[in-house]
Amino acid sequence: MNKKSLLLSAIAVTILGSAATVLAQGQAPAQPQAPMSFFITSTVPGDGNLGGIAGADKICQDLAAAAGAGNKTWHAYMSQEQRGNTPRINARGRIGQGPWFNAKGALIASNVADLHGDQARDRNNIKKATALDEKGNEVNGVGNMPNVHDMLTGSDSDGRAFIDGLDHTCNNWTSNTDANRVMMGHHDRNGGANTSWNSAHMSQGCSKQSLINTGGGGRFYCFAIN
Repeated sequence: MNKKSLLLSAIAVTILGSAATVLAQGQAPAQPQAPMSFFITSTVPGDGNLGGIAGADKICQDLAAAAGAGNKTWHAYMSQEQRGNTPRINARGRIGQGPWFNAKGALIASNVADLHGDQARDRNNIKKATALDEKGNEVNGVGNMPNVHDMLTGSDSDGRAFIDGLDHTCNNWTSNTDANRVMMGHHDRNGGANTSWNSAHMSQGCSKQSLINTGGGGRFYCFAIN
């Protein structure tokens, strides 16, 4: 090979190498998926007796652990009403600061204010396609059989416990009778005149059948607080 050919070959290798470097630098490295910090329960008792708010938290923790996310502390998105010496607890104050992601890494909300629309409504990403269970499965909503879009929250739209003296929490999550009722939200943001994710309507009662009758199955939201 003559000197001219050698020179041209060297130039070609240099150009190819430079191009490869530019391409490599132009491609952003793949970001790891955010770990799950929000889900809807896949398995529940099916009625309003969850063993109190602590029992609801345990359900969240156990399901998260089974899904490989037990390294976080999980709380149920539920409020507790003041009863005698039992204090009032707001759901929004017991779920951490965010951000929260579903089982597939999709952002649900960046913080408590966005979750509840404190400054602007619909700043969260709770809808049927993203409000998944801990296994990454969609939860049935309007149009599916059975429809289980009613989520137990016991909360108003701001994520706080009611103070009107009526029961909105199945007697603070200890009753499965129809003497009590519970406030529920729609995870699919669909159905009826109120499509709130956390405060859509009251149930017929707290028994399993009453929750089914009103479009639910006793499921609820779980959030990682850390």
